[in-house]
Amino acid sequence: MDEISDIKKGIIYIIISSFFFGLMAVFVHLAGDIYFVQKAFFRNAVAFIIALFSLLIEGRKQGFHSFDIPKGAVIFLFLRSIAGSIGIFGNFYAVDRLILSDAAILNKMAPFFAILFSFILLKEKIRIIPLAAISVAFLGALLIVKPSFNFSYMLPTMAGFVGGMGAGFAYTCVRKLSMLGCKGKVVVLFFSLFSMLLSIPYMIFNFNPMSASQWIFLILSGICAAGGQFSITAAYFHAPASKISIYDYSQIIFSAVLGFLIFGQVPDILSFAGYIIIISMAGLNFWYNNFHGEKSRP
Repeated sequence: MDEISDIKKGIIYIIISSFFFGLMAVFVHLAGDIYFVQKAFFRNAVAFIIALFSLLIEGRKQGFHSFDIPKGAVIFLFLRSIAGSIGIFGNFYAVDRLILSDAAILNKMAPFFAILFSFILLKEKIRIIPLAAISVAFLGALLIVKPSFNFSYMLPTMAGFVGGMGAGFAYTCVRKLSMLGCKGKVVVLFFSLFSMLLSIPYMIFNFNPMSASQWIFLILSGICAAGGQFSITAAYFHAPASKISIYDYSQIIFSAVLGFLIFGQVPDILSFAGYIIIISMAGLNFWYNNFHGEKSRP
């Protein structure tokens, strides 16, 4: 019963995170012609401030123990932060240059990568059908990436794809950190600070002056990102990727609707085909894992 309750909580958290991340992409896009590293800095700064204040409030009762990092967790905090930074930079670069739903679906290769990396890092079993689903999903991603010899044309889609790979590894590290007993707020704080520090050299030498509206949009993107980050961290703390990852694809619906309503964006036919393939494979993998889980229960 507790396991079922945790899975339900994971599902709710992951849908909430998808909505927040969909809104974040809208505000990032609305911020206009600012380099993606600067946008990522503000996104992480807001998440860092929220996580820090939250832990400080907890610390009034627990002292500095609210910032405790369990033994063995530091390496995974660094790995999560490196991979998560790759995920953010890749996703923000793609959001600036692609329609929102294309950027979102490429980022949603993350659950497939999470399954692969969970096999490597956490020794979680991966069976034939999930492996086949991952392979076919890659083919779907190719329809969106549309490989060509025009590097400048391919760069945004490749950045989005690599961003999804980074996010998948980051989610695997989050799962490992939950097993080690590391708090979700500490994970968000560490990651946000690490990613901010990566952005600072660019900010020092290439800061783009911003209008009042751009400041507002980036602050709003940071608030939405923080909501999404806390939610996705909570989701993977409560349940494994194999049980809840399908619901992460609700962001595609949010992004497609918001992109059409706000920017008039409509994906091309190849992208639509890629969406259908990737989401279908995610559905197949989700069904298989649940069916296999039911059969294995006593």
